[in-house]
Amino acid sequence: MEPAEYKHVVLGLVFLKFASDKFAERRQQLIDEGRPEKYLEMPEFYNMHNVFFLKKESRWEEIQDNAKQGNLALIIDTALHTIEKDNKALKGALPDNYFSRLGLDPTKLAALVDEISNIDTLKDKKQDVVGKVYQYFLSKFALAEGKGKGEFYTPASIVNLIAEMIEPYEGIIYDPACGSGGMFVQSIKFIESHHGNKQKVAIYGQEYTNTTYKLAKMNLAIRGIGANLGEKAADTFGQDQHPDLKADYIMANPPFNQKDWRGEKELTDDARWLGYDVPPRSNANYGWILNIAAKLSDNGVAGFILANGALSGGGEEYKIRRKLIDNDLVEAIVILPQDMFYTTNISVTVWILNKNKRERTREVGDETRHYRDRTGEILFMDLRQIGEPFEKKFIQFAPQHVTDIATTYHNWQQTDKGYENVSEYCYAATAAEVAAKDFSLVPSKYIPFVNRDEYIDFEEQMAGLQTEFATLLQAEAQSKKDLLNVFKELGYAIEL
Repeated sequence: MEPAEYKHVVLGLVFLKFASDKFAERRQQLIDEGRPEKYLEMPEFYNMHNVFFLKKESRWEEIQDNAKQGNLALIIDTALHTIEKDNKALKGALPDNYFSRLGLDPTKLAALVDEISNIDTLKDKKQDVVGKVYQYFLSKFALAEGKGKGEFYTPASIVNLIAEMIEPYEGIIYDPACGSGGMFVQSIKFIESHHGNKQKVAIYGQEYTNTTYKLAKMNLAIRGIGANLGEKAADTFGQDQHPDLKADYIMANPPFNQKDWRGEKELTDDARWLGYDVPPRSNANYGWILNIAAKLSDNGVAGFILANGALSGGGEEYKIRRKLIDNDLVEAIVILPQDMFYTTNISVTVWILNKNKRERTREVGDETRHYRDRTGEILFMDLRQIGEPFEKKFIQFAPQHVTDIATTYHNWQQTDKGYENVSEYCYAATAAEVAAKDFSLVPSKYIPFVNRDEYIDFEEQMAGLQTEFATLLQAEAQSKKDLLNVFKELGYAIEL
């Protein structure tokens, strides 16, 4: 079975186990409270605690008890279908008749059920055990699917970085290419870590691939996160599920360098590019940028990832980029290290767009941000030398890296925080400087390079090398002499 298929099998079963554990826990609470037995079968007593009501055929013990039956796949499909039918929040989220269609070996499926039965999903609620299991499998499947696939997963440390930079604390959060919903999960974690109220955010998203759309719904449902992902899986450009949305925060990792994303005569007068040139068919990067810019509220801020080519493309891309800079929407450009993504090794950049770069004050949890007026400025950051090894051939940011990078950004945004340009790391450029570089947003054009050869004492360096090589040559000569003596003593003298 391909990893692309296997993930739906495993994650579907993990979802069933978690939903069933939550149901069993709530049922026991009702029993402990001395509730009449008829209450135990009333969905309202479960839904009021954000627990899915499960009929008998949907409960894990029913699946486990029948795991050795030849019709286990049908039993699982029935359980998933019944849960979805009985819980509106799961509409369109769960695989439909999926296990039966796969024709899985019943023995292997039963063994998988046994393995998942051993997971105590409620063991430590503070640790979000199921969330971690879900994230683990999503990342592992992304690795297994390899280059060109696995578009549903953005490495966690990049998502963390974007959340810490744009700080989605309260308001509307939107992701136009939401994949498995990782950006939303991290947004909620950000709110929790800053003692915010999850009820003060509303989540909107859209996803093109039907199986990934279902994955996102499961991923969010399993964590108790309510979201509007549209009526169906659909193309954000061709079938925008939220045409009138204005979001306070937008986080996204859209497909890189997507070609032929619209027909030649399609979407040429779309309202999202009003005031800009029409994004070229050859690459969707600027279609995504304008879609995001069009959906920002008056104080909205967006953090999203694009391939580096968008920083300096010509033609229509150049015209759009220039207009974005003229309109003062670009706040920061952050180039990431290579090898952070499981699915590609191309270089990518985090773009930060901000509709309001003027002076203002904002509360973020226990902290107060005193933003200075940053109109006409763009912060460039180069993170290519930052990170730690991960899974042998990948790079990720450690938590302290994320904190340090976000702090640099927030210090630059605020008054009297001691921000300074740092060679090979960060530089705050003016609009005039960017115009002088012909509106290129490539960070290396602005961030000074340290010439480490500039202050080297040539005589001193050469004297040091001379001593080092003399020592090496003397050692080599002694080694040669010793070797010849050994052969001579053995009666096999070597004549050179």
